[in-house]
Amino acid sequence: MAGPKGHGTSLGAALNDLLRAQVTPRHRLSTYNAKHWHAQLSQLTGTRRGYEALESAGLDVRPDTVIKWLSDAEYNVRRSYRDLIHTAYENVAIVPAEPIPDHVKNGQFEISGIVKTGNDERERGTRRAAPLRIDGRRGDWSDIEALWVAGDLRDDDFEDHFIDDIIVADIGEGTDGWEFNGDSYAVELR
Repeated sequence: MAGPKGHGTSLGAALNDLLRAQVTPRHRLSTYNAKHWHAQLSQLTGTRRGYEALESAGLDVRPDTVIKWLSDAEYNVRRSYRDLIHTAYENVAIVPAEPIPDHVKNGQFEISGIVKTGNDERERGTRRAAPLRIDGRRGDWSDIEALWVAGDLRDDDFEDHFIDDIIVADIGEGTDGWEFNGDSYAVELR
């Protein structure tokens, strides 16, 4: 039975495609794009979550003060309060990444595309050569997870860490390291 697949122009892009199909990455809500403190405060005070974010950020003012601020966009609000409003706004605007699930970290990965180690370069996942099979359980996912949670898991980083931390941990360095120089990859999770 076929599992979920990721496709991309590099191994890292295919891995990221696969992961993003499994869990939600860190992202910004499209409705949170206000720049001015007044617009941010107006949006925050429109929801309970916004009020909670203001409280968590440390904004401790009386309700009538907030009403004064909302009634006049030119009101002279102290810089420290504007910073707290901005912090609360960003805390609501950014949705954290879901953690990488165990079924991904413990999965069997089948990589199709150009794979090179030493003098052996071939297209894997064809009738002539089986996909490169990697056991994710043997690897160390901590660096990949840290980049994922921070929203900084770029394709190149994912590929580098997957090679160093997952492939090498499972099947070793190869003849002379691992290279994925093709322009089309598919990764299937089993």
